[in-house]
Amino acid sequence: MMSDTSLLVIFVGMGVVTYLPRWLPLHYLPEKRLPLWFETWLDFIPASILSALLLPSLVTGGNPRHFDLTRPELLVALPTFLFALKTKSLGGTVLMGMGIFWLVGRLILK
Repeated sequence: MMSDTSLLVIFVGMGVVTYLPRWLPLHYLPEKRLPLWFETWLDFIPASILSALLLPSLVTGGNPRHFDLTRPELLVALPTFLFALKTKSLGGTVLMGMGIFWLVGRLILK
């Protein structure tokens, strides 16, 4: 069992490790101009993180997990992604994805 002091040190340490990487750029970079190539590169980070989070659940399934390109989630994601590319509409993409997912669920469960 950990003592209260140990837990406090761990909590404070976790707070510092979490806060410091966010604070440093905000403190040192406001008046500096980043190179254009670096700004362009930074624009890709949200998409790459989202892809890394979503792709495994779209193409793997079962227990143990195995690669499966016929998963309903992937079949729904592909037309939804194409719709998003074409329209650039977040709300429309969400509604399209929900509608297709509902339709696929109705067709598969029947």
